Amino acid sequence: MLRKTFCAALLAATAFASFSPVPVSATPTQGAGVAWDIVEGLTTEIGPRIAGSDAEARARAWAEARLKALGFSHVSIEEFKTLAWQRGEEHARLTAPYQQPLAITALGFSVPTPVQGLKAELVYFPTLAALEAAPAGSLKGKIAFVDHAMRPTQDGSGYGPYGDVRRKGPTIASQKGASGIVIRSVGTDSHRNPHTGATVFAKDVKPIPAGAVSNPDADLIARVASRGKPMSIDLKLMGKPFPDAPSGNVVAELPGRDPSLPIILLACHLDSWDLGTGAIDDASGCGIITAAALAAQKDGKTLRTIRVLWSGNEEMGISGGGGDHYVKVHGSEPHAVAMESDFGADKVWQLKTTFAEGNAALVDKVKAALWPLGIVPHDGPTEGGADVEPIIAHQKLAVIDLGQDGMHYFDLHHTPDDTLDKVDPIALQQNVDAWTAVLRVIANAPELIESVPAAEGGE
Repeated sequence: MLRKTFCAALLAATAFASFSPVPVSATPTQGAGVAWDIVEGLTTEIGPRIAGSDAEARARAWAEARLKALGFSHVSIEEFKTLAWQRGEEHARLTAPYQQPLAITALGFSVPTPVQGLKAELVYFPTLAALEAAPAGSLKGKIAFVDHAMRPTQDGSGYGPYGDVRRKGPTIASQKGASGIVIRSVGTDSHRNPHTGATVFAKDVKPIPAGAVSNPDADLIARVASRGKPMSIDLKLMGKPFPDAPSGNVVAELPGRDPSLPIILLACHLDSWDLGTGAIDDASGCGIITAAALAAQKDGKTLRTIRVLWSGNEEMGISGGGGDHYVKVHGSEPHAVAMESDFGADKVWQLKTTFAEGNAALVDKVKAALWPLGIVPHDGPTEGGADVEPIIAHQKLAVIDLGQDGMHYFDLHHTPDDTLDKVDPIALQQNVDAWTAVLRVIANAPELIESVPAAEGGE
């Protein structure tokens, strides 16, 4: 009985630990080495680094210096201009039928309200589909509120459909005549932290002020709406877009033994949103790919060159991000495989691949390399990642996705809570180990890694 009680207590303690923040005393000696140093350094010495800002420029210089110090070759900053966005004053208050302050943040590419704010009727829509069904012109002079029911999933698959509330909702609301829009944050936490993120206005649509409230505040609005009384809101969002902002990629290489072979490309993104310090999104990714590249060549050069891309302006890359610029600069250079780490720092649990049938034996070697880590293959299409999608499409590249556990990723995503204490050094190192295992296979593959027609999908 005592043994059973002890085991139960141990399991409970383990489960609790998996949800507990990492102690502030966490150090590289806990198992993450280079990866941890990068995440800690970038979040401490730079912090928030929104695209187009001075902070993003400092981050590029920091990255260039760090990669050179780590022994990478051909380290370069490749600058480009982009449409960016700057946050301003923001607040919101429900004014009828009850007075309630709301925790709100503006969405990227929102236009500003009048200086005095917008005071208007707030119209509740339980889903994006309900907003789409609203009659044309029915929201003239009003502010739309769009709810949704995103839930956590291990593979993060809810982000696609529910993210459309943020990406498409403002355009649809404007088409219906709305003066502004507020949405439930695209996130899965219960904290009073709203989630930011970019929205997209169609070219023929007038941009409107757009914001997101925290999940508890969205719950409040839904409860008030259920009472059937007219609602009104006082909304002030002063953020605004600005063109021709400076951004840039940082590119570096670990040369292989045979420079004639197409390279292996590993990507992360250097920019972050401005609310947190971008620890999980995506300093962790930059730490993971960089540490893995070094580990893969620890015992000597790999056959193929490994290139790392620390991409600029991923978060607002709809306006022309680092992935697009990478193709402009490097699109004619032969690539073999592209991979990206941009889903936090929790443990890798699944493998997805897109390879030509002729490379089935190589894929089997990748699977075998990951079995000891408990990482299993899954069917389905690969995603690649925003920073490698352009080069994948341009050259029809083979793709490997190492899927991380996403159960808690969208608790933190695009919020002030995206900070270093949320990164577990042990899980971070497991990512490095997984990436290293894959690189030791594919970066030493002498055979032709064939191009993959888009229609082939996952291996």
